[in-house]
Amino acid sequence: MSTRTISPGIVDAASVRKAVDRQLGEFLRERRTGFRHPRMADLVQLVEDFLAGGKRIRPTLTFLGWRAAGGEGDETAVLRVAASLEMFHSFALIHDDIMDDSDTRRGRPTIHRILAGRSPGERAEKFGISAAVLLGDLVFTWSDQLLHTASLTRAQTEAVLPLVTEMRTEVMLGQYLDLRATGELTDDVEATLTVNRYKTAKYTVERPLHVGAALAGAGPDVLAACTAYALPLGEAFQLRDDLLGVYGDVRDTGKSRLDDLRSGKNTTLVALALRAGTPAQTARLRALLGDPALDEDGAEEIRAILAATGARDTVEHMIGDRRRQALRALDGAPFTPAAATALEHLAATATRRTS
Repeated sequence: MSTRTISPGIVDAASVRKAVDRQLGEFLRERRTGFRHPRMADLVQLVEDFLAGGKRIRPTLTFLGWRAAGGEGDETAVLRVAASLEMFHSFALIHDDIMDDSDTRRGRPTIHRILAGRSPGERAEKFGISAAVLLGDLVFTWSDQLLHTASLTRAQTEAVLPLVTEMRTEVMLGQYLDLRATGELTDDVEATLTVNRYKTAKYTVERPLHVGAALAGAGPDVLAACTAYALPLGEAFQLRDDLLGVYGDVRDTGKSRLDDLRSGKNTTLVALALRAGTPAQTARLRALLGDPALDEDGAEEIRAILAATGARDTVEHMIGDRRRQALRALDGAPFTPAAATALEHLAATATRRTS
């Protein structure tokens, strides 16, 4: 297992990413050599390729939570735990792409599409989906293996495992709520924000920060400060993602901007437009959203309505308000100065991102 890889006091995202990538690479090499079946090498390669495009937001926040709570010394354990969260995220994305029937992820075909191409004839699609479910389950298992081989102390294990369990439960609930809402368009903005909170804010920002802080022995005051920063930032992150899903450039996002529209995903952006639109605008949105055959002309019509109703501008304002709320939470937070500075920078980059 790798030893120290980040210099004392350094908390920049690029250094964390490189260190976590080394942990993931080392782990997958062990899987390839330790399980000597030719098909295992194929599966490991699929996972390696899939991991290559990730931004490592959750591992970075795990490391920053550790630093924020005063973590210092050998970073091996926290990096291993951070890598386990990234592996879990890969599981979630593989299954998410199946549920959303997505063709691309990170600029490449989704896992179930790649696997479908490896089976001939009529059973290709069924094989692709079934094999991707299994690969996702395998990646979930590997996330556990990374976590349980992090050489944590007993105190660290007792502090971290409940948080990881809560994180997994929350994101599964968020995904379920998202599935229930998809195709059932509503102007209930609060319901969409609830989905955002469970599926993204808690999973992407709050729990990774909590896990890292818990590894450093954080008390309730530090964990509460993590939450005060994390929840508004996580909501802003998801709202930005909703905008990118409709208006983003596929060259930047790596994902088709038709997917959410064709599936009829009931985002905050859509709910706001349904609430503010004229009868003619809302009728047109309901006719177009959720149409699996929606083309780019229809998508442009949807984008025009989202802008004309003010929904797009409102979401931009909501992002700005939540970013400012997250930054205010850093004022007086019991975090180390270096970590607080890094969290301030991340609040800007995560909500103004283009991919």
